Amino acid sequence: MIPMRQNDPRHRLWFHWNRRQRALAAVCASILLVSAAWLGDLLLDPEALATRLELRNMSPSFSHLFGTDWLGRDMFTRTLKGLALSIGVGMMASAASVAIAALMGLIAATMGRAADRIVSWLIDLFLSVPHLVTLILIAFVFGGGMKGVIIGVSLTHWPSLARVIRVEVMQLKTAEYVQISRRLGKSRWRTASRHMLPHLFPHLLVGLLLLFPHAILHEAAITFIGLGLSPHQPAIGIILSESMRYLSTGLWWLAFLPGICLLLVVRAFDVAGEQLRLLLDPRKTHE
Repeated sequence: MIPMRQNDPRHRLWFHWNRRQRALAAVCASILLVSAAWLGDLLLDPEALATRLELRNMSPSFSHLFGTDWLGRDMFTRTLKGLALSIGVGMMASAASVAIAALMGLIAATMGRAADRIVSWLIDLFLSVPHLVTLILIAFVFGGGMKGVIIGVSLTHWPSLARVIRVEVMQLKTAEYVQISRRLGKSRWRTASRHMLPHLFPHLLVGLLLLFPHAILHEAAITFIGLGLSPHQPAIGIILSESMRYLSTGLWWLAFLPGICLLLVVRAFDVAGEQLRLLLDPRKTHE
């Protein structure tokens, strides 16, 4: 790639953007990358997943970008389908976790000291145990599979965000419009849902994007050890688990290329979340 010179118009345009504009560009680029991985699953021919022993263990080429596996299945198709499945599971689990965090944060900040102590105790309890250990136990209790993974991730990733929501709601309680609503006789829950929740939406959106990388990596981790999604589903964790036995024979592409794609998707969501946080920070708008 030829570097841009200082007098290049593209160079001047990029460096004259403030941090807010660059953050918006990074968020859009990340969303396009993830959308391409999601939509690619719909455009690929499912016949590429059929067993064709005459094509087994082929290295990456123009006809098979990621090579083929020990059954002759196209690894590029398997990888995109696995990414689409992992993105769907991670997004559902992250959305459920954000909903739990919002509910717990609102309860802790608006329902009195007793509710605050109970929620704070639950937050400390979940944060004191490693996510992966609790996730494995919950997924095992619910029988594994997609249901067990989604429930496990949802119940283990809410505490940190709930603590942030609780602090924000504590600050909103002193706002004048909230005090007026309370003086007019509105209930605590109505005041929280009508006047506080809309102000929490940016924090919940950022929390969703930042929770997703943890959710998708933990889903892949427990699927890798056999406690997650079904082996019949083309999840990335299953692909990596199956390919481990073939690495010693030189079939490096079976694990390396799907793993790189997973890291790119996770990094895209991580960048989108961090940059969106900058977008919503008024102190850094014009930097």
